[in-house]
Amino acid sequence: MGIVGAGPAGIYAADLLTKDETLAAAGVEVSIDVLDRLPAPYGLVRYGVAPDHPRIKQIQSALHKILDKPQVRFLGNVAYGIDLKLEDLHRHYDAVIFATGSDRDRPLDIPGIDLPGSHGAADFVFWYDSHPDVPPQWRVEGSSIAVIGAGNVAVDVARILAKDADDLLSTDITDNVHQGLRAKGVTDVHVFARRGIAQAKFTPMELRELDKQPGVEVIVYPEDFEMCDASVAAAEESNQVKTNVKVLQNWAIRDPRGEPRRLHLHFLHRPAEVLGEDRVTGLRTERMELTGDGGVRGTGEFVDHEVQAVYRAVGYLGSPLADLPFDEDRGTVPNAGGRVLDMDERHMPGVYATGWIKRGPVGLIGHTKGDALETVTNLVEDRSSLPEAEAPEPEAFVRLLEERNVPYTTFDGWRRLETHEESLGEPEGRKRVKVRERDAMTRIARGEA
Repeated sequence: MGIVGAGPAGIYAADLLTKDETLAAAGVEVSIDVLDRLPAPYGLVRYGVAPDHPRIKQIQSALHKILDKPQVRFLGNVAYGIDLKLEDLHRHYDAVIFATGSDRDRPLDIPGIDLPGSHGAADFVFWYDSHPDVPPQWRVEGSSIAVIGAGNVAVDVARILAKDADDLLSTDITDNVHQGLRAKGVTDVHVFARRGIAQAKFTPMELRELDKQPGVEVIVYPEDFEMCDASVAAAEESNQVKTNVKVLQNWAIRDPRGEPRRLHLHFLHRPAEVLGEDRVTGLRTERMELTGDGGVRGTGEFVDHEVQAVYRAVGYLGSPLADLPFDEDRGTVPNAGGRVLDMDERHMPGVYATGWIKRGPVGLIGHTKGDALETVTNLVEDRSSLPEAEAPEPEAFVRLLEERNVPYTTFDGWRRLETHEESLGEPEGRKRVKVRERDAMTRIARGEA
């Protein structure tokens, strides 16, 4: 089997395949290659989780155990669509699962969104997580910044913008990120959500963390606390919604603490226009009202906010994959239960999808387990009709990479890179410091540096 994408979705699929009782009962010996275009595994756990979330990053320990299984082989620095095509994968694997995730910002179609100083959250997240494909320099402009969105990514971006950079020195951030954040002069971060407090998508843990930052005061506005029947019902039916509403209500009625930096949460504000001529000077929002069924509608009342930068966190999108159909609106590969469908909505034999490229960027990391289970269950059900690989031997695939001069990395190489990153942190008393340059990562992993 081949899996394209070494994030949680792909690795969980590999784990399920090694444990599948149907395959074991049939005497099928499973051999899995997990491929990734980056030299290191773990996908968004390494490059999408905020650096001050060590608890979430601990998921790497569980993923490490799966990649360390004898039936599983990690091959990094292998770019599908560049180094390999679908026909290459079919030649070497009976089935292929695509687990490439979502790596782009969903666009926001409002006037001024392309002005200098307007950014997609994904670019900023990849920068502070030291993704090798993102330039090392990022200038955080201005003292007042707007963040558009009401999910965990928006909350992460707002927290990092408001946080004192020195408070991140206990994490694995690189020096360029620390210096870039240390140079910022942010005093106010404004988060704008189009819907009400009961419709916000962030989790209670993410929300509470906003109020645990030294020197940062969270401000919530009582006039944003409109609750319709659907909002009340949502709070009664969901502990997450109930907790969020209670936390926000408590923040709205407390006395100001007078901290030097402020994080403002605005609900029922629809972004209408990014203001400015040569660069961002403000954000115009429309006041919204609840419709009673969980939806919102505009009131025609507009408010201008003076900000010097805008970060949109309105969702991620997957990227098209060579030789596969693609739904550009949803940013996903068309599929039925993980079975990839061609343009005529017929299953492409031996081709599957899991994770965000399958269902869109919805849910937390843990949700990818159930998603992978559906895909793997259907793959196993199809096992008798899978196209047989011409050259299934593990050595044959490696020879292909070597013939094409692909400088692939292995799991042993990842261990080497891990040890090196830990050694970088030792002189400063830190657990580790990431290596951000792709070439350097590759050389270290391959024992060439």
